[in-house]
Amino acid sequence: MNVTVCQSCGMPLTSTDQFGTEMDGSTTREYCIYCYKDGKFEQPGMTLEGMIEMCTTILKEEGMDEESSRSMLRNQLPVLKRWRNEGNVGNGPDGTATVAHAPIHAGAPSSDSASASAVNDTLLTKEPVRYVTLPGKRLAGLSARTTNAIEMSGQGSIGALWGRYFASEHIPATEAARYGCYTDYADGIAGEYTILIGHEIGEEERLPEGFDEVQLPPATYAVFTSRTGPMVEVVSEVWGAVWAWSHQQDRTFTGDFEYYDERSLDPEHTQVDVYIAVNERR
Repeated sequence: MNVTVCQSCGMPLTSTDQFGTEMDGSTTREYCIYCYKDGKFEQPGMTLEGMIEMCTTILKEEGMDEESSRSMLRNQLPVLKRWRNEGNVGNGPDGTATVAHAPIHAGAPSSDSASASAVNDTLLTKEPVRYVTLPGKRLAGLSARTTNAIEMSGQGSIGALWGRYFASEHIPATEAARYGCYTDYADGIAGEYTILIGHEIGEEERLPEGFDEVQLPPATYAVFTSRTGPMVEVVSEVWGAVWAWSHQQDRTFTGDFEYYDERSLDPEHTQVDVYIAVNERR
């Protein structure tokens, strides 16, 4: 099932009764029924800031704290089609475009100004910075089953999972790359999935006691690269770009991952890559 998010409020569209409608009564997968009905927006005068405040109120009612709600929405909503087309993409604290959600051997962008400019230009159009085909990977770490709805409610498990992983005695040296891997999807972004926080290990390497493992198959990935900034902001932003990407139908959901290398050692100045498994480009 091809699941997307409303390009106005960011709500995951998990069933046809949530789809907005056109003038002729047909449905659209771009907007939810609460934002778009009969070919027009339900609140045509709504501004981006107004939408952020309205959605913050809803998330607070669902148990998420106000500061986290507003921060997440400020990072994710500007990349959605309704606001992007109205020129609402602004600048982040370091002057780069504020837009929504890699191994070095896969060809991570260089730090020279030309490459940085190319990355920022690509993010502004919400497209991957590159496509790569990688061999399978064996990851070891700590895992949990969750959903996007649970994580957005403020009752999620991902934050605690990171804490447990870094408290473990089995983690490698600080400079080793870390993965936030998403796999075993039940229904695309709508259903349950497994999140594993960990690192790569060899095929013959013994799995540390108490750790889980994920075997990622060989795959082609669309790679999205964040700006450099506070980790809590840039990770939300780059995932927002993934959700707003116009080629959701290319996703295979065989396993996606965030890649944290030496660029993410300082949590206040982090750059992260998100690898999205896709059908091989023809």
